[in-house]
Amino acid sequence: MDRFRAPVPATLKGATVVSTKEVEALVGSVVLIDVLPRPPKPAGLKEGTVWRPRPRSNIPGSVWLPNTGLGVLPISVEAYFRDNLARLTGGDVTRKLVFYCLADCWMSWNAAKRALAYGYAQVYWYPEGTDGWAAAGLPLAPCEPVPGAY
Repeated sequence: MDRFRAPVPATLKGATVVSTKEVEALVGSVVLIDVLPRPPKPAGLKEGTVWRPRPRSNIPGSVWLPNTGLGVLPISVEAYFRDNLARLTGGDVTRKLVFYCLADCWMSWNAAKRALAYGYAQVYWYPEGTDGWAAAGLPLAPCEPVPGAY
């Protein structure tokens, strides 16, 4: 709950755990969902200070739904997550979904588990995330989060 960057389990009941090669083969036939948190605006900034969050790059073709892998979601973030999953799948709970963030990141495990609880039937969890993707020499693309309550 408190340390989302920590070693994760090797499995997730109900989900298919996939490697970098397997994700690479799935690209184009799945919805890729990056759930890395968006950095919050630092507290105590003087009024008028320009703040820009650190840029995020992810697997090309992904959708970034930040903060949706927190251990407990605020009601507004849960609604944001559910609404976007429904939009991305066209309401088809059999659509393949791949969840990821970084290596050793509980956010993707939590988000994948949550999608299973919502009734999505083909959930894939990519525990290596963008760290594994980049280490394999595969390209990353700049992205922006889907606007909403995060």
